[in-house]
Formats: sequence, C-alpha cells, structure tokens
Amino acid sequence: MTLPLFPLNTVLFPGCYLDLQLFEARYLDMIGRCMKQGGGFGVVCILDGEEVGNAPQAYAQIGCEALIVDFKQQDNGLLGIRVQGGRRFRVTASEVQRDHLILADVEWLQEQPGQSLDEGDSDLLALLSALAQHPMVAALDMGHHADDQQSLANQLAYLLPFSELDKLDLLELDDPQQRLDAIQALLDDLQGELFA
Repeated sequence: MTLPLFPLNTVLFPGCYLDLQLFEARYLDMIGRCMKQGGGFGVVCILDGEEVGNAPQAYAQIGCEALIVDFKQQDNGLLGIRVQGGRRFRVTASEVQRDHLILADVEWLQEQPGQSLDEGDSDLLALLSALAQHPMVAALDMGHHADDQQSLANQLAYLLPFSELDKLDLLELDDPQQRLDAIQALLDDLQGELFA
C-alpha cells in the first residue's frame, strides 16, 4: 500500500481528531487527490526537520492514517481540514517526490480488539472527562466518551502532554491494556516530577 505522508510535530492516534491549515502546494494537491479518490494520507512525527519547506531529514517509521472528515476555507484564506485517525502503519520504504511530498510503502499494523472498560479504568476515564472540559479538547469534540479500552487509551495518549517520543512508544503498542498501563506509568512519572 502506498500512502502520501504528512510529517508533523505531533503524533496522531486512531479515532482522534486533528485540525490542519494547508498552504503548501504539495499538501493542497495531496488533499485534492485524497478527496477525489476517497482515501487518506499518513501522519508521521518529525524527528529531525521542519513542518514547512523541504521534506524532514528524519521522521518516525510508525504513523497513523488520517481520514478527512471536514474541510472549509478559513478566514485567513487558507484551507482548513479536520482529519480523524484511522489505522496505524509502519513505513517499509519511502521516496521524496520533486515537490518534496513523501510517498511511502506502508504495512498496516493489527489492532487488538478493544476490551470493555472495567473498574480499574475509572481513574483514567475520569481524567478523560476532565480533559474534555478544556476548550481546545472541546473544540475537537473529543474526550466525552470512551467505549472501550482502545478508545480510552488512544484519546489519553493523544491529549495528555507527553513528549512526542513517549507518544510514539504508546502508538507502537498493539495491546490496549498495555497502552493504558504505560499511560499510567507516564502519569506517575509526571506526578513524581511535580512533587519532587
């Protein structure tokens, strides 16, 4: 499967929303093709380089498919789109086009079925509800509910202020329970730093 890549300074997770403003010709063309073909593109986290201009020197080899759910002309004249995270993927090969758009061969990563939430998840569920009150989270219409462990883990991993490298480690985990456990460990570390 070949997927155009959109390297960003963020890590997208399945089921989560991301708002983007587009002004570079390569990405406007890419979005036009995606909308015509009904397909998506891949969001990968930049490890070395910039979002604008030349293709970054290094980006994560794991990413998340982005599916366009809405678009509109912004007040500043730029195209604004909202995407929802789809499937996770691993880059197996890539090439940079003349316009600096990266085309990648990807393999889709298997998702484990989400387990039902249980009492052990109540603290993390309460944290997600608290995050939903934040204006930026509310603007994305996220955090109001999680149907299962997969949804809870993905939303928390996306919304909490972890480093990009920690988020990439979380994206790499196939098992939702493992992801929730890792999120709890990161939260414990954060709390330890706050009260150290």
